[in-house]
Amino acid sequence: MGDAGDDRNDAVADMFGHGPPASGGLAEEPASPPAPAAKDNHKHGHRERLRDRFLKGGAESVADYELLELMLFAAIPRRDVKPIAKELLKRFKTVGNVVTARPEELMQVDGIKLAAATALKSAEAVAVRMLRDQVMDRPVISSWDSLIDYCTASMAYRDTEQFRILFLDRRNRLIADELQQKGTVDHTPVYPREVLKRALEVQASALILVHNHPSGDPTPSQADIQMTRTIRDAARPLGVTLHDHVIVGRGSYTSLKAQGFI
Repeated sequence: MGDAGDDRNDAVADMFGHGPPASGGLAEEPASPPAPAAKDNHKHGHRERLRDRFLKGGAESVADYELLELMLFAAIPRRDVKPIAKELLKRFKTVGNVVTARPEELMQVDGIKLAAATALKSAEAVAVRMLRDQVMDRPVISSWDSLIDYCTASMAYRDTEQFRILFLDRRNRLIADELQQKGTVDHTPVYPREVLKRALEVQASALILVHNHPSGDPTPSQADIQMTRTIRDAARPLGVTLHDHVIVGRGSYTSLKAQGFI
């Protein structure tokens, strides 16, 4: 009976893994949890190295796709964003085209959700605000290049026409900047009466009209020229001067005054 009982106990022990300890009388130590993957450590280290390089060397120290990576880090904390940044550049060609793209266009790229699209669009907004700060309350004649940079950044990459009015005081300082109308891909309705009514409301002495051509070609149409002259002629009796009408394209602009149309 004793031998049979011992045999049954040994069989149960073998079945459930509770057999006698290994030689030497010591049980094996439980397995340690797996170490973090080297690949994850590398990704974390990449972010830290890129941030450090950017903070020390500025924008010139990073490539275009790395600049996009920096914008995406906070919005996408647990994924390698380098492939996403490179795909954005592949699709949109330049950093400028990326941040000026519509949110729905950005979210067509794998990995870009609402938070990432918002991060990219906020970068555009900051750039435009900085350029606007450089021209507000300053004479436009002495800051013309800055004014063109601001208008280009805020309008040139839109896919529909927009009509903007810059209101100036007697010293030709920019006192108000207002987007008046949004139109279609090739037309924006402009109402001279509304333009001049607003000029009187803000006590402007002069105006600069600005609109974009989504095609990228800033050549004025006959409708552009006629509308400009209509506003100029209506403004004169009110003591308001139309200084210029600027049409912005992608990478270039046209001044109707410089072209002799005003």
